[in-house]
Amino acid sequence: MKQFEWSLRLKGFPVNEAKKTQAIIDGFTKADYANYLSKQLQAIVAFHLEHTPFYKVLCGDINTSDWHTLPVLTKTDLQQPLADRLSDKYTVKTVHKHKTSGSSGTPFEFAKDNFAHAMTWVTFMQRYSWFNIDLNTSKQARFYGIPLDTKAYYKERLKDWLGNRFRFSVFDLSDAALDKVLHKFMRTKFNYINGYTSAIVQFAKYLERKNIILKDVCPTLKVCIVTSEMLFEDDKKLLEKQFNISIVNEYGAAELGLIAFEDKNDNWMVNSNHLYIEILDNNNQPVPFGQPGKIVITDLYNRAHPFIRYELGDLGQLSAKSTLQHPILESLTGRTSDFISLPSGKIAAGLTFYYVTKTVMTKEANVKEFIIEQIEIDTFKIDYVATEALSKTQQKAVQLAVDKYLEPNLNLIFAQKAVLEREVSGKLKQFRSGF
Repeated sequence: MKQFEWSLRLKGFPVNEAKKTQAIIDGFTKADYANYLSKQLQAIVAFHLEHTPFYKVLCGDINTSDWHTLPVLTKTDLQQPLADRLSDKYTVKTVHKHKTSGSSGTPFEFAKDNFAHAMTWVTFMQRYSWFNIDLNTSKQARFYGIPLDTKAYYKERLKDWLGNRFRFSVFDLSDAALDKVLHKFMRTKFNYINGYTSAIVQFAKYLERKNIILKDVCPTLKVCIVTSEMLFEDDKKLLEKQFNISIVNEYGAAELGLIAFEDKNDNWMVNSNHLYIEILDNNNQPVPFGQPGKIVITDLYNRAHPFIRYELGDLGQLSAKSTLQHPILESLTGRTSDFISLPSGKIAAGLTFYYVTKTVMTKEANVKEFIIEQIEIDTFKIDYVATEALSKTQQKAVQLAVDKYLEPNLNLIFAQKAVLEREVSGKLKQFRSGF
């Protein structure tokens, strides 16, 4: 029984129509796809200029026939009542509504029309099938957050049941909690793992300490799909070793769906079925393939709400091997807001701290997780979970690494914690700064 697809159809999402559209797109030649993309971009802009006052006001008097003069939509632009942003063909009762996680600091409510939402899920089905995962029949082990108020909690549990998945909460990653996770894997024929990178990495570290290979205790497992947080190469190697299955990097956003998904050749293939991705510089001008910039995306089918040249707040670059029809995301380097401002005036990526700590917080230091917060322009607090406190020698090693990667004379405050404060969604934001 196609339980998942039927649940979508019962909610009014035209899955069959979306599948037919996807099949047509898949059959396009290079020239066919270029023509299709051009027409879809023109059509979605024309629709929202005619039917969405919010977008028409945003465009003002610019030349809307020139794609590169169209405004780049930011999350701040969307922080107003949803009803004020919808096209006049829809109401808040006739669309699929959802909220972003707010991890960027600018949460907002958004909407999709039923066909656009169906295209989102049909794309997920297609990409997951690359690894022999069928959303209708494959059992998912899900590492995500879950609302704690009763009504929302049971709503998520119902969605989990309809989606043929079992959810492990990421709010408790103690050994006692992970013992229970392991025993659930021993008793359940899970086919794949999906969820937040940091939580799944913690489970792998637990298995490493126990000298257990997950595939040995759950032979039905095929693939692990990590999402929502960065996956670093050494963490990927750890997952491959402890799980003994394929590890796949997924990149998505609630408001857009699946943006990119790794194939079996480790190419991070961009979803070009219903999205158009651009990489822009700080002046909102396109950069060549192979160069980094801001990730800006257009949903080709969402007629309920305009996501046209929408700036996600992420930085990345497309591979030089990319084509219009098959873009490849070469790297994802984090959010535009995740930067460190230093006393010297230097600006560094927040991810620099990941490399700093990895050079010194080895297995010998027993550090499981960490969060770094910039509390003054020259002062950083490092909260970490470890079985033992970092020694003076280990703290000095971190300080020396900071001197090397960032700049000298920065103050570090170390604080050992039993658990780290995760975001409401359950994600772990490893660098925070108000500067």
